[in-house]
Amino acid sequence: MEKVKVSRLVKSEDLNHHGTLFAGRMAEWFVESCFVCAAKETERPDNIVCVNVHGLTFTQPANRGDIINIETVMVKAGRSSFTVHGKITKNNSDYVLSDGFITFVFVDENGKSMPHNIILDEPENEEEKIFRERANNL
Repeated sequence: MEKVKVSRLVKSEDLNHHGTLFAGRMAEWFVESCFVCAAKETERPDNIVCVNVHGLTFTQPANRGDIINIETVMVKAGRSSFTVHGKITKNNSDYVLSDGFITFVFVDENGKSMPHNIILDEPENEEEKIFRERANNL
């Protein structure tokens, strides 16, 4: 599976009353980035709906001027559902600010679930293997 990387600049309008990145904005960026990964894999974004956001615990704040990096990869595929993992870092650091999973369902024009026909390749590295194990335990 292809990893999708999205970066965002933290601007003044993204800040909360503490002067740090608003968690709601980070959650918005996280969901959007995971959706982009899903849309690239299925090539049918109109058929994707989000059904669950798992996790997203923040370990440190981000500030105005920071670059937020969100790396996503599909880690689980059922018949009509699939799960994308997202990992959030900032600036040029490898330190993970947050990570989590989003489960999507593939639907037809009437909103009824339908097969997506996604077959996952074997994990490319130990990190992806861990993400798949975590996804299987959601």
